[in-house]
Parts: sequence; structure tokens; C-alpha cells
Amino acid sequence: MKLYYAPGACSRAAHIMLRELDVPFDLAKVDLKTHTLEDGSDYYEVNPKGYVPALELDDGALLTENIAVLAYLGDRKPGMMGDGGEIERYRMLERLAFVSTELHKGYGPLFNPSMPEEAKKLAVDRLASRFDVLDRELAESSYLAGKDFTVPDAYAFTVLGWTRLFDIDLSPWRNVYAYFDRIKARPAVVQAVEAEKAAA
Repeated sequence: MKLYYAPGACSRAAHIMLRELDVPFDLAKVDLKTHTLEDGSDYYEVNPKGYVPALELDDGALLTENIAVLAYLGDRKPGMMGDGGEIERYRMLERLAFVSTELHKGYGPLFNPSMPEEAKKLAVDRLASRFDVLDRELAESSYLAGKDFTVPDAYAFTVLGWTRLFDIDLSPWRNVYAYFDRIKARPAVVQAVEAEKAAA
């Protein structure tokens, strides 16, 4: 498999999952400003959407969109997308959707340099309310789905890391803060973060 990624972007979740799976894979770094690969080729020729992640499968097929890529990778290892029960799989999709739509997309105004400061403040307030939800859910469990690390945790860790880009202090959400630190210490996460820092 080959993961098209940008250092620190949401593709980090798939990068973490590939390392959690301990499978062979290649990384292809994408410059999201120029939409080019390191060899200067046009990334739009790989993924017409122009963003990451994109996962090239062993048969040459291309899979895009974080939820789809993460679910695909999670299905490679028992338990990563639930315990095999139908409702638990839907719960995993529910968690992935929350991270994608309520957390990930919540940062949109903050990444937009032309966004007025008032709009950015509203975005931070909205994110804070979502952190409240996460904090309650993590009060009784180590990870989003209970005692074990699963696919949604790779995605949540990635987007929670963006708080540092915008000086958002996670310490008021004690459970979220501890959760972030717990995931940060996982060997696969350390490897992914270090590899992306080296490539940045």
C-alpha cells in the first residue's frame, strides 16, 4: 500500500493506523499548497480531489476520504473497527463521523487566514463544546470505544493535536488531556509523528 499524506494533516490518522497494523507500506509526501509530489508531479493526477489522505491499495485501486480509508485499514485487524457485532461496527462509524464532522471540520475557520477574528472565536467556542462531549465520554474509559485503542482514536488524536497550532489549551478537559497523552505515547504514534517531522 502507499499512503499519500502531508505532515501533520488529517492523513496522520491513516499513517498511525498503518504503523499499528505493522504492514509494509510506502509514504508519498504531498505539498498541499502546490498540489505536487516530491518529484514535482501533479498530485491531482493521483487524486483529482487534491487533498489527503489517499491510499493506493496493492491492486492499484485508490481509496480517498478519511472515514473510508480508516475503516478499510481498521478492517485489516480484528477489534480495530469493533468486536464483529453489527451494532458495534455502526458505533465505530458513529465515532468516526463525530471526529470528522464535529472536530475536524470545526477547525476550518481557524485554518482560513481571511476569516475574521470573531468567526475564529466562534469556531473555538464550538470546538470547546465538542471537547465537553469527548471529556464526558472519556470519564469512564481509556479510549473512545472502551479500554482498547481503535480506529477512531487515531483520528481523534490527530485533530486534537491541532489545538497546539491555535494555542487552544486542552488542560480544562482533564479526561481529553490525559487521553491525548496516552495515545501520544503509543509506539506506532511516536513512529508516525517522528517520520512526519523528519519529512516536513
